[in-house]
Amino acid sequence: MHGLSLIMRAINGLNRLIGSVFSWLALAIVIVCFWVVIERYFFGNTRLWMQDLYPWLNGVMFTAVAAYALLHNDHVRVDIFYRPASDRKKAWMDLVGVLVFLLPFMVIVWTYCFTFVARSWGLQEGSANPGGAPGLFLVKAFILVFAVTVALQGVSMLIRSILIIAGRKDLIPANYRYEAHVEAV
Repeated sequence: MHGLSLIMRAINGLNRLIGSVFSWLALAIVIVCFWVVIERYFFGNTRLWMQDLYPWLNGVMFTAVAAYALLHNDHVRVDIFYRPASDRKKAWMDLVGVLVFLLPFMVIVWTYCFTFVARSWGLQEGSANPGGAPGLFLVKAFILVFAVTVALQGVSMLIRSILIIAGRKDLIPANYRYEAHVEAV
């Protein structure tokens, strides 16, 4: 059980690091978008690569921080059953949800997107806009990053569920227990 706890903590640490780093892209998106508007309306200039950049940064940010959001229980969930449930029932719901929905969906995302991303890398794909930004293949690679990090966070949720069902809540960090995720209404 201690080994499972270490794996869970490592996955959570990785996703916490990725989320903390990539959440800063929100600031970059605002700055780039602001500058594009300033250039267009005040200087009469348009750089197509910059117009490509801020939606690309947005896509990278949201795919990179999805697992971080899952770690912090920030994804949409049907709370009518989940919120009032005991920790043990929540653990069972998470266990079934991860095994039946989350992990199979991440396998589907990886399977169907791998060829798409590999083709983009092979072509060193850039923007479809003339004069647009190069490096679209890097942005598309984040689809696979999304699949891997969310699947890993699903494994962390499975481990948390197993530990709770086994009566080993003591092996779960305090900030990853269910009561730590209760939000004020």
